[in-house]
Amino acid sequence: QVQLQESGGGLVQAGGSLRLSCAASGRTFNSYAMGWFRQAPGKEREFVAAITWGIPSYADSVKGRFTISRDNVKNTVYLQMNSLKPEDTAVYYCAAKTNIDLGYKYWGQGTQVTVSS
Repeated sequence: QVQLQESGGGLVQAGGSLRLSCAASGRTFNSYAMGWFRQAPGKEREFVAAITWGIPSYADSVKGRFTISRDNVKNTVYLQMNSLKPEDTAVYYCAAKTNIDLGYKYWGQGTQVTVSS
């Protein structure tokens, strides 16, 4: 089992940058695929980015602007967000799954990102 804690959210102007962090507990962090999701008010939660065996993937809406990375020594996954837009405003969630899980099984509590125009 793994516990996840996000940090780094906040208020930023359009065009600005933020870096989200997700600290994970547990000794087998490097065996988990890690992902970032977001949920805007009145909308369903959507995929943002993931990193599996070192290979990143991104939603089309953030490709070229966001970068996911992980530090297996620090048990932390990051989401660098550049060129932020008001439509990026959402609660951002970190998630983890093993290679036998059908979907993401472990979730953080989320961190708010607000982008002002």
